[in-house]
Amino acid sequence: MSVNTELKYIVSGDSISKGVIYDEDRSRYVILEENYVSLLQNKLNGALRNTAKFGNTLMKGLGNLKRDVLKEKPDVVLIEFGGNDCDFHWGEIADNPEAEHNPKTDFPAFEKMLLDMIDFLRNQQIMPILMSLPPLNADSYFKWVSQNNPVSEVNILKWLGSVTKIYWWQERYNSTIIKVAESTKTKIIDVRGAFLQQPDFTKFICMDGIHPNKEGHRIIFDKVMDFIRNSEPQLLLESTR
Repeated sequence: MSVNTELKYIVSGDSISKGVIYDEDRSRYVILEENYVSLLQNKLNGALRNTAKFGNTLMKGLGNLKRDVLKEKPDVVLIEFGGNDCDFHWGEIADNPEAEHNPKTDFPAFEKMLLDMIDFLRNQQIMPILMSLPPLNADSYFKWVSQNNPVSEVNILKWLGSVTKIYWWQERYNSTIIKVAESTKTKIIDVRGAFLQQPDFTKFICMDGIHPNKEGHRIIFDKVMDFIRNSEPQLLLESTR
């Protein structure tokens, strides 16, 4: 990568990278203008395209990324997936807690697709950078998915065993991202660590228990900038190095 040429970046991810937050005043999801990706826009040496989508799983993201990469030929791809992959169809669980329920992306498939994504990018001479998952607030998320319905709460809890299992399950997917980064020697930005260093990380998560709020996006932005300054300073504009 030449320092003098303009570089191209793609962010591939889900609603977190899209900048989706829950607006309590309006009781709906909105796009935060000062999300971490938009804050990065004018700090990087080159053009950044955000292809993240609400509800994206790794399978959807991998298919779209292959198409986008062949068309745009970026130099760097930031990869942020896992939050939807580890999620369940909670309505179905609430209706039938005795049945077997699977996550949106099966655990072994998640690891395999992540390896495929890195392999694909490296074969195109593109630098992949992984991101770990922000921690979720299990209590808030449990209330959210059971929609404060007492019957749903009882049924989901019957299936889960305990509310803390939600955190543990997401942690498994996060540890897979870290494992893949280590086994493939891929750079990783420890977003989770940045949240867990806060005295109370739940203050930086929306009431749905899973989306970082405005201050949470600032934590992600600061962590990404910190990583680039220390690890890949050539990606930054001269003025921000």
